[in-house]
Amino acid sequence: MVAVGRLKRRPDFLRVAAGRRRWVAPGLILQAVGHRAEGAVAAALPPRVGFTASAKIGGAVVRNRARRRLRAVAAAVMPEHARVGHDYVLIARAATASRPFTALLADLESGLKRLGLYQEKRNVTMDRPETDHAA
Repeated sequence: MVAVGRLKRRPDFLRVAAGRRRWVAPGLILQAVGHRAEGAVAAALPPRVGFTASAKIGGAVVRNRARRRLRAVAAAVMPEHARVGHDYVLIARAATASRPFTALLADLESGLKRLGLYQEKRNVTMDRPETDHAA
């Protein structure tokens, strides 16, 4: 499991949008771009995620609900499946606030797969050395 950072500054959002890698699903739009750093430095940086919802999808209540749902979906998927060294932006769509949660999870996972940024779940228990407890 990898810690996931947040994108909060407008220039970061604009840089991700300028990368022109996006996947549109019924419940969300996923944009992605690699970190600015090169080589091993970029590979060591944790993924960062930003969230946005425009006024086109509804009033403040609907936008806030959509962003909360996007944060929950990202918290469930990104730590284990997002490729390190990349920034991601999740954009709410009109259906985000009312779409079933499992469908939102599937939208994000399929977006990561389509963009080639999906990593299989890491098995943490395999990294620990085996110990023999027999007497």
